[in-house]
Amino acid sequence: MPSNIDPARYLPAVDPAAYRYDLPADRIAEHPLAERDQSRLLVCSVPDGALSGHRFRDLERMIPAGAMLVLNTTRVVRARIVMHRATGGRVELFLLEPAGSVRDPALALAAHGESRWLCMVGGARKLEREPLLCGTFPIGDGREVELRAHLEGRSEEGFTILFSWRPADESFAAILEHAGRVPLPPYIHREATDADAGSYQTVYAEQEGAVAAPTAGLHFTPGLLGVLAAKGVLQTRVALHVGAGTFRQVKGDILHHEMHRERIAVGRSALGALLQQARLRDAAPDAAPFVIVGTTGLRTVESLYWFGVRLLAGECGGMREMDVEQWDPYRLAAALPELPSLPESLAAVDRWGETQGMETITGRTGIMIVPGYTFHACDALITNFHQPDSTLILLVGAMLGRDLWWRLYQEALAAGYRFLSYGDSSLLVLDPQRMQLGV
Repeated sequence: MPSNIDPARYLPAVDPAAYRYDLPADRIAEHPLAERDQSRLLVCSVPDGALSGHRFRDLERMIPAGAMLVLNTTRVVRARIVMHRATGGRVELFLLEPAGSVRDPALALAAHGESRWLCMVGGARKLEREPLLCGTFPIGDGREVELRAHLEGRSEEGFTILFSWRPADESFAAILEHAGRVPLPPYIHREATDADAGSYQTVYAEQEGAVAAPTAGLHFTPGLLGVLAAKGVLQTRVALHVGAGTFRQVKGDILHHEMHRERIAVGRSALGALLQQARLRDAAPDAAPFVIVGTTGLRTVESLYWFGVRLLAGECGGMREMDVEQWDPYRLAAALPELPSLPESLAAVDRWGETQGMETITGRTGIMIVPGYTFHACDALITNFHQPDSTLILLVGAMLGRDLWWRLYQEALAAGYRFLSYGDSSLLVLDPQRMQLGV
């Protein structure tokens, strides 16, 4: 099953301009609310198009017992670093992902002495092959660290920068805590504050590696998660390390938009829980829904499904890591006479992980979900209101359809909802019967 077939032969016809809207600057939330779960929640029932306004805390009565809440536990690192050239010129580096032989963010952040990263560079035209001195930073116990960076190369994706520091007994993650800044999105026009270090992070963040927050999860509090757990709502934790590519606009034909590939890490125990839920869901038409938190959580579970499809199709011989390319779902759907069920596909991934002796399934995904996509592991999605001309708008359009997507966003604008990362949220329900809405 060749993967080099022209995508134009199997991709759905999508006009990104049909999913464009005007977002006034004053509707973009510059700051978070004081209480996370008091943000507003616009609920959309996809089959009948019904819209209703609530508070995020109301999820405790909307998510039924037996549902599985899928949470992305990636942790945002302080990915913005201001460096200075020997001449005193200021250069800002924005970490994208590890480079070189170490591609796992956890390993790259745990490194001592030096760590190599792909970066975006502000003031790149001033950058030459010379050391950049960030300066010295206190790291506790009266000690200071000196951080340097060397440009090693550049590509279309960014600049490869080798960071080194002395003394070398601190990890790169610890260095970033002192030398880095919170990477607020480019549409928030203010400098990050100490408060953002907490508010631009989910309360369940665990695995460091993201340079942007999985913002749908910012609304949850320990109290709300506890109430849901006491009710019998399951919680499964996965990780997709969000990259800066999430802010890249779609310009022109989707064929020419290149998704930034992101790292995934899913423990075998979490995969087993997803598989068990998938089997329960197959057995009962009105129970065991998947409630996915955020587009990153959704891309994670859908990528697991399509990697399983690749395994069952015999495409992954010799692979040591999970890999899903941007257009794999559409290529495979067009090529295979019948797609496997979600349990069949997840079981294939589980067997592969067991054969590889893995405790955690790791890899990369570039999956791009556009109108025409069929969802396999989602009955309801919790997500914020997204930027115009973004891949995330196309994902919402894939779930709601052109007319309902437009109504949802126009209602949010008319009703004064706050938009983007620190804004309000929505609950998009694909299967009201399984979610037991109105019961």
